[in-house]
Amino acid sequence: MEHTSIDQAAFRQVLGNYPTGVAVITAMTEDGLPVGMVVGTFTSVSIDPPLVGFLPGKYSASWSLIEASGHFCVNVLARDQLDLCAQLAKPGPDKFKGVNFTLSAHGLPVLADTMVSIECRLHAVQDAGDHWFVTGLVLGLGSHREADPMLFHRGQYGGFSANS
Repeated sequence: MEHTSIDQAAFRQVLGNYPTGVAVITAMTEDGLPVGMVVGTFTSVSIDPPLVGFLPGKYSASWSLIEASGHFCVNVLARDQLDLCAQLAKPGPDKFKGVNFTLSAHGLPVLADTMVSIECRLHAVQDAGDHWFVTGLVLGLGSHREADPMLFHRGQYGGFSANS
């Protein structure tokens, strides 16, 4: 791959103008403990077969635990879940302390009050620079409540406003 000399600060500033949704990727470890990571890179990839994708950093301790499980759940956050987002974004083993979730039929943590959940089996992991491009084969999905989605834009969290 050809390396270019793009200034990293300029890259972040320019691409920060593109808003992203906020999701939490969850799984259960081999020890039966919940693990999760906040991502702003979740996307639909394919309808046939049903694939979704996200991009965890290569040095994420949470991602290595999720990958080892072979399955994950995408929990799309609502705008009013900023405290949950902040708690699950921090590193450390206690990030799930006090977090309300249920286990799905596939044994995956579905966070309470999220907008939607999408349960997946790990499909592929591809190199993407300092990240991995992960795709998951959708095994099950559900809509849990109508809400304003949490968005990340220009370094801040917010919501969506429709044009009138």
